[in-house]
This record gives sequence, structure tokens and C-alpha cells, in this order.
Amino acid sequence: MTFKRISLYVIASLFSVIGCNKTPDQNSNALYKSKHFAVYKDSVVQGNNKAVIVSPNEIISNYVSSVYATYSNYISFKFTINEKDIEMPVGNDHHVLIKAGIHDSPVFSFGKKDTEMVHDLGEKLPPNYQYTFKVDMSPVLNQFKTQGYYQAYDGTRIAKQDFKGFYIAGGSEPLTWDFSNLEENNLELTDKDMDGVYEITLIMNPYDTSMKREKEWKLSEDVSKKPKYTSDQPIVDALYNLATEEALKNIEPDSTFRTGAEWGGVWTRDISYSIYLAFAYHEPTIAKISLMRKVKRDRIIQDTGSGGAWPVSSDRVVWTIAAWELYKVTGDKEWLKQSYQIIKNTLEDDYKTLQSDIGLYKGESSFLDWREQTYPKWMSNMDIAESMNLGTNVLHYQANTILGNMANELGENSQPFYKRANIIKEAINKELWMEDKGFYAQYLYGRKYLNKSKRFEALGEALAILFDVTSAEQSNKIISESPVTEFGVTCIYPQIPNIPPYHNNAIWPFVQSYWNLASAKVGNEKALTYGLAAIYRPAALFLSNYENFEADNGDFKGTEINSNRMLWSMAGNLAMVHRVFMGMHFQKDGILFQPVIPKNYSGKKELSNFSYRDATLTITVEGYGDKIKAFQLDGKAESNHFFPANLSGDHIIHIQLSNEDFDTKPIHMVENKFSLPNPIVTIQDNTLYWDSIPAAKNYRVYKDGEAVSDVNTNSFKISANKFAEYKVSAVDVNGYESFTSEPIWVFEPKNERTIEAENYYKASNKHYINYSGKGFIELSNRDNRYVVIPVTVDKAGKYSIDFRYSNGSGPWNTDNKCAIRSLYVNDTYKGVAVFPQRGKDEWSDWGYSNSFTVDLKKGTNQLVLSFDEWNINMNVEVNTAMLDYVRVIKL
Repeated sequence: MTFKRISLYVIASLFSVIGCNKTPDQNSNALYKSKHFAVYKDSVVQGNNKAVIVSPNEIISNYVSSVYATYSNYISFKFTINEKDIEMPVGNDHHVLIKAGIHDSPVFSFGKKDTEMVHDLGEKLPPNYQYTFKVDMSPVLNQFKTQGYYQAYDGTRIAKQDFKGFYIAGGSEPLTWDFSNLEENNLELTDKDMDGVYEITLIMNPYDTSMKREKEWKLSEDVSKKPKYTSDQPIVDALYNLATEEALKNIEPDSTFRTGAEWGGVWTRDISYSIYLAFAYHEPTIAKISLMRKVKRDRIIQDTGSGGAWPVSSDRVVWTIAAWELYKVTGDKEWLKQSYQIIKNTLEDDYKTLQSDIGLYKGESSFLDWREQTYPKWMSNMDIAESMNLGTNVLHYQANTILGNMANELGENSQPFYKRANIIKEAINKELWMEDKGFYAQYLYGRKYLNKSKRFEALGEALAILFDVTSAEQSNKIISESPVTEFGVTCIYPQIPNIPPYHNNAIWPFVQSYWNLASAKVGNEKALTYGLAAIYRPAALFLSNYENFEADNGDFKGTEINSNRMLWSMAGNLAMVHRVFMGMHFQKDGILFQPVIPKNYSGKKELSNFSYRDATLTITVEGYGDKIKAFQLDGKAESNHFFPANLSGDHIIHIQLSNEDFDTKPIHMVENKFSLPNPIVTIQDNTLYWDSIPAAKNYRVYKDGEAVSDVNTNSFKISANKFAEYKVSAVDVNGYESFTSEPIWVFEPKNERTIEAENYYKASNKHYINYSGKGFIELSNRDNRYVVIPVTVDKAGKYSIDFRYSNGSGPWNTDNKCAIRSLYVNDTYKGVAVFPQRGKDEWSDWGYSNSFTVDLKKGTNQLVLSFDEWNINMNVEVNTAMLDYVRVIKL
């Protein structure tokens, strides 16, 4: 036989063996089994999908995605202007049922509900089906012609001069609900006949029948210089080698890490989370170069993101945990000095910009940076900038703690940094902890008054445990009581309805890795055994470390975007060996060993050729459990389980575990659930109204951030004698609460006034429209760097102040040109006014900045917008907004 025929024979034989997965031998070989999949020492089985570990350097898989066979012919979609979701309210979509032989849709009318209702009958659409969507855009074109803009149902105005195109969005590939990237996905509609009917022809259920997925992984890189791992679990050995090889492939010619096979470049959060997990010790030189690629002006760069990045997105301080880990691994004092100054500069800017009155820092969820994937649709970038997230705050706590540690190492004053860290920690536990649920709320959100979003957020919860924000009791509760689903811990829970999988309704291996580290720290064997399987199943079946996969079926195909060979996914895989099985915890003066090994993973494990400073280590761990029975360094018993950093040369560490189960703590396995859609609330005659939501048990009414009533009707009478902010959520029979509705401000009209900026400064000569008064002024690096506007009031008291502005420097979802100014009231600093991007070149799209509650004295008060040093954004060169007026409301 040829080698190829032998290989095929072996593959068929192996698949035949693992197909009989109920034999006694195979059951004893199991590392984890559930109703949907099983992970064995030498294979993974999920239905008809199987992966076989041929050797430490070879894996064979017959995995085939089911997405093409399950593609529904029931298509939901919307039409958009300039990629904005403004055609109809959230939840009101168009629908079509594509029947065999029908290749054209009826002509829909923009902004109008479907006249003919269709229903999902469970039918499927064959691959590569050509279909044309048609829509009459006359309602928009006529308004462009008659009034120069189109006004949407919610009052949003799209100026004719800002018009860029009509697009289609939807939930069936190649459609996407990612409104901000419709142009990049070639989803623009055209009107070739010039009759006002726009159309687009697409290939639905696209499938390249000539493309064959890789069915076999064989080690092709020289990994002999990297640490070598062997154990009694062949699947772990092979996946360790796979991750090691993929890491080498991700090193670019400029000695930085690329983010994934599909995505080049260095991203602050990706590289930082990856370095903490694995690359501080696996690739310290590459890690350092990559980190420095994310520094500008001696400050950490916030990745491009919502509304123009920082301070809407504010998790750039994750860089700090990577920098500190790199110092602990290398002991490099020059790196310590360099990174200390970078972190100090960054945290000083963040302190002035992000800290709130309650001690929490403001800004978007760390890594969960795709607006509607984890936030309600009504939240603008301004709202996100004002929200306060668990994971982001844990990072700010840890960053300040690390800065204090660095200061101590350098002989600097550390107390200011520890003090700031403690304030954040206390605020996290006071404002976000939910004792009844046993975990933290994901974030506080609203507009002027914030309330908890009671969703679970896996990464933030894990980081809180790892960085000691939690007490021991809280840590155990989080791991035992947090909801985890069949294929792994989801990014959030419950899921958000009508949002496709990506951060929502998805599992990310790197998040699962942090969850596993937290599970190991608290000694929860059930959670760790489950979590290891949630990493090893997809890596073996998919033959690569993908970024994410669907929570419902565990498939890598079907999320909004994905990539194989993802840096932080492979880092998580490596971390399971080094940080869990070997139990390595890097300290500034050595390595502390605390292995945590579930009983199913018992046996002998060896990590050799591990380089640490001037030493090369061979580490052997035997047995199972989370307690060390015996620890030997070079044959000598050591009670502190520690390898000192000052040793050099070759050393042998042998660890014998106690072989004691640690499986008494529970795990909270749940079905994957979705919350209800949030109500859409209107107000008339001092009464709030909303449409009934199917499956809602009741509705919860919030006033000024506090729940004031649970009602079974779809209306609520309010008092309008003073300023208040109202919101309403829907609660289902399981007690899961939807997002709240968009806040409604209630106040007497006489208590509101506007002050036109052009009354005090020269109006801009730019030809934008939709402004108030006689014009607007430009705020930029050059123009109006210091703006003083007098505010005269008849009575001293508390007032709300915000600014109507536009910023067309970039799109809603990316770039780095968020405009920022410091606000002073009567010479007192009140924080920063944030003017996020609202759409590229859409300077006639006006909205409000964040609001401030301030004390004004009777008479004239001086309001100042100043361009201070800490207002420099990530772009540096462009920091521009148009200022229309100041809004002042008496509270």
C-alpha cells in the first residue's frame, strides 16, 4: 500500500472505533461526557462528527458544519440609509419566505410594515440560491427633494447632502445585522432603472462546493526550541502542539503577533489578554515588541471602536496586566521603568476622564465592543460612554494596583495608586454585586440615572476572581451559581433576542480560558472539567483555535465574523497546560506552583525545555487534585512550592499531588435562554404607554434608576411636576429581565432653555443643515479651544447641562476621532464632555453629549469648554465637533 492508502485505512479504522463510544474501555477513557458531545483522552465525538488524535503531531477530523443544511427559507431583513438602523422600530422587520422557483421579492416600501404576513414553516433553502430584494425608496427620495432631509420614525434626520447609500441588513448569510459594515459586505442597493425602486441580487445560503475544509492537522513547524509537553492524555498533548505551532505562524516579519489568520495587525486587548495567558513566558521578546506597538505619546492606545474609541471604549488599561506579567517573567528592570511611565500617564488621563461620582469608571465593556451585541439598540455611543461595566472596572482596579506594585519596585510613592484601586474595588462590590444571583451585574446603564443590567458577563466575573476583587465566598458563588451552557460559558447570559451570534449567543475560547483559571483558583473540579472540555472539543474538531462559535450548536460557522488561528484562543489553550496542569504563577522573584488537576486528567505530566530567565526547567506533576503532597527541587524537598528567580542552569521540579477529589462544589448548567425584547415607550398626558410583549409576565417601571413598580398592564401613570427619568423593562416567567426601554425625560417645558453657541462665537461657514438658531461653532485642535458661555438662572439649585453637537469625523462603530473637552462650571472641573462620532461625513446629524448635573448659583454662571491635555484623543490630529447649543434643564 502507499502511505496515503495506509493513512486512509487508519483513519477509517479510528473513526470506526470511536463510533462505538459506549464500550467499557471508551467510557473509562472519557474526560468529559454530556448529552451533545464527549471528550476522550484520544478523541472527540459530537454526533457524527469525530476527531481522532493519531499522535501528538497529528489530528484527523471529519467535522462538517451544519449551517448549510439548516439554512431557513424564512428571511428577516431591513433596509437602511447610510447604514443606520432607522427604517422601523426595533423588532419590526420585513420578512419573506423564499419558495422554490421564486427569485424575486415583492416590492417593499421603505418605512412601512409588510402588508402580507409570512410565517416560518420550518422549510430549508438549498445552497447558492439567487434572490433579488426590491424596495421602493420614494418616501425617502421625496423628502430629500422637498425638505432637504429624511426624517425617520424616531425623529432622526438624514440630510440629503450627507446621503451615501441605501443598504439591506438581515440575519441570513450573506445578509448581516452588522449595520456598520454593510458597505464592506457589498450590501448596497442600486436603482438601475431610475424609477425609485432599489434592488440587490444576492446568493443566499452561499456555499463553495469546491472548497474542502482541512481534514487533517499535521505538525509542520519546528517547535523543538519551545517547551515540550507530554501527558497521559494524548488530546492535550496534540492540542498543545497545535497551539504552539499556530503561535509561531502568527509571528509577523516585524516580530509582532498578528491577531488571527484572517486579521493582521496588533490590537491592544487581543495582544494583552494573550500575553497574560501565555505569551509573556512563551514569547517574551515578541510580546514586548507587540505591546510597544500599542503605545503613542507615552500612553496606551485604545483600539479603534465605538464612536471613535476612547473614552467611549476605555479598556486600554488591559495592556497593564500584560506589561506586569512580562516583567514578572523576565525581571527586566528597564522594561519596568519604561512601562511604569506609560501606564502612569495613561491612568492619569483616565482618572480625570473616566471616574464617576460613585467611584466606578465609565466606558464600554472590555472586549464586548460591538454595540448592539451587548447593549440595547437605543443606546448611542454617548450612552455607552456613560455606562459603567464590570470587566472594564476590574481592569482599572488591577491597573492601579499594578501601578502601585511597580512604584514600590522603583522606590516611588505607591499610595495614590492603591487608594484609587481600593475606591474602584469598593464601588464594584457596592454597585454591581447581586447577592440574590451570586454574581455581578454586567454594567450600569441609562442616561442621567443608571440601573443594573442584570446579565451575567463571563470575562468580567472571571477577572474579578483572578484579581481578588471578590471575597472567597463571592468567588465560590460566582463559579458555582453563574449560568453555563452546554458547549461552554457564554460571553453574556441570558442572550439578547434578534441579535445574531458573535458576542451575543456565542462562546469564545479565550473567555472560557479565563473562566477555567478562575475555576481552578476556587478549586471547583466540576467547573474546571467542564471548562477544559469546552476548549478541547472545538480545537480538536475544527483543527484550529477559532475565535468563537455558536452557543446553540457549538459550530464555528454562523457567527457574524470568525477566524481560525486566533491569538487569544491559542493562548488560552497553552495556559491550560502551564497555568492549570503545571500550576505556574509568576511572581516578581520566582514561580509559585499550584497545580489543579481534575481526577479524569490524573497521571503523569511533564513540561520540559521551559526557559525562565537564566534557567531551563523540567517540571513533572503526578496524580490529581488541588493539593500538593510533595514538592522537590533538584531532588530536595521544598515546603514553599517555589522556584527562585535567581537560580540559573538546568533544574528539575517534581510535584506529587494528594490524589484527593475536590468535586464537592456545584456547577449551574442551564439551557441557553434569551431575554425578551425591551419595550418601546411613549408618553402622552402624563402616562407611559408601550405595546404588549408576548411571553412577558409583567413590566418593571424605573424612575431615576430605581425600580418603582411591577405592573401587568402596558401603561403607567406618572407625575410630571418635576424632572424625572422613566424606563420600562419586560420580565418573563423565569424572572429574566429585558433591557429597559430608552429613557424618557419628564419635566415642565418652562424649566428648559437653550443657549446658542453662535451668539458668543463666530458661526462656522460650513454648509451643514438641521442646526438650531442662526448657526453653530466649530470645536477643533485649532478653533475655539477655550469656549466660555454664560448661563443665567433665576434661582440657585441643581441643573442638567448637555450640548447639542455633530461629529462626522468617522463612522459610529470604529475609528479614533471622538471629540473631547473638559467642562468647568464657575471654575470648578466637572469632568469631560464627550462628543462621539455619529457617522462618517454626516455633519448634519445632530445629537446630545453626555449630561452633567451641576449646582448653579442665582444670576450668571460661567460655563467653560476647554481643550486640556487629557482631552487629546487616540487620533491626536483630529478632535473636532460642531457645537449647536447648550441645553439647561432645571432639576
